[in-house]
Amino acid sequence: MAPPDQASEQLKQFLGQLTPQVRGRLLAELERLLELGEPIPRTEELIASLRAEFPNGPERRGEPARFFFKPLEPVLVDGAPERANSGQIARGSLSPIWTLLTTELLTTMAREYVDSVSKVLANPKQAEKLAVGFQKKALGYLDGTMRSTEGSAMVRASLRMYTTSSAVFDDLAKMFMVFRASNALTKFAQDLAPKIAALEGPALAKVLEQLKTLKAANADAIPFGLTIVAGRLATRWHLLHLATKMAESKAPPAVAATPYALVVSMVLDQIDEKRLLLSIALRSNRVVVAKGILKEIYAIENALKAQIDLGDSDWAARLREQMAAVEAALNAEVQASRTNVGHLTHVLTSNGLRPAQSLKERLARAVQKGRDIVTDILPA
Repeated sequence: MAPPDQASEQLKQFLGQLTPQVRGRLLAELERLLELGEPIPRTEELIASLRAEFPNGPERRGEPARFFFKPLEPVLVDGAPERANSGQIARGSLSPIWTLLTTELLTTMAREYVDSVSKVLANPKQAEKLAVGFQKKALGYLDGTMRSTEGSAMVRASLRMYTTSSAVFDDLAKMFMVFRASNALTKFAQDLAPKIAALEGPALAKVLEQLKTLKAANADAIPFGLTIVAGRLATRWHLLHLATKMAESKAPPAVAATPYALVVSMVLDQIDEKRLLLSIALRSNRVVVAKGILKEIYAIENALKAQIDLGDSDWAARLREQMAAVEAALNAEVQASRTNVGHLTHVLTSNGLRPAQSLKERLARAVQKGRDIVTDILPA
């Protein structure tokens, strides 16, 4: 193995052989793998060097790209493309998509668009008008290309030159769905209340009416409309009410038969998002932050169980898998922090975080953690 100084010099030489665009894409891929929880051994120095070069994130695309992607802003999410649901687009997908459009598929049109926008940056309305024109051209090209098996395969293969994530192709398809529904989604977002304290009563009725209008204008826009609604909610799992409050019963088939049953999966997605945040907080020894995240996870679990008789449904199976993963993350942290086990178990396994659990469930959970944890959570 090369000495540290020699290894650092070799790393600098390696990075120096790459273009800034390639270095940016390399950082984007490494960040994506880290977000997925993939182990990347012996890359700390590489990531640190790339982050120093791109302190505001890899591959800043510039103003022409910003105007082009502007309609996507309400549905963009941070995190890996693999975790974006049908109403979301991963922010990290934009760089490879932009590179694909400008260097592979629409080179001449893209160059003309970039040049034109660069000349009118002082006039945002004119820049937006040019962006809409380029969106239509891109949409027209890809509509024709991606309809055929060969064309779709070609686009997938081209994307693989800029990212290892196959989910970016899905985000590309979703991007054009948003472009098609841009006017309807813009009006929906403008009419929607900027903040919804509780999605029930008159507030729920109003949102349902607005979603009905959106569906009539463009049915494909509904998943994105639901994402916009979720972003306005003070309590995001209240999204569940769009299905459960309309269902004839709590049975999964009744809930699944409602127009917005997709929200159940979207609320389950929220558990996955928070589980990742929980793992980061635990690894950083931010126990108080972890406690808050854990409380939110249990609140979502309780809401799902209270509003749907999950039984042996697919939703129930997914929820069990998710909560098992949360439990595994907690157990791993407790085992890794034996010197602080009393404090961790007191904070993270407190009955108060998960009050809806029965005594039998709490005892079973405690037994799995061993005698020390049982002593902490049982009453004196």
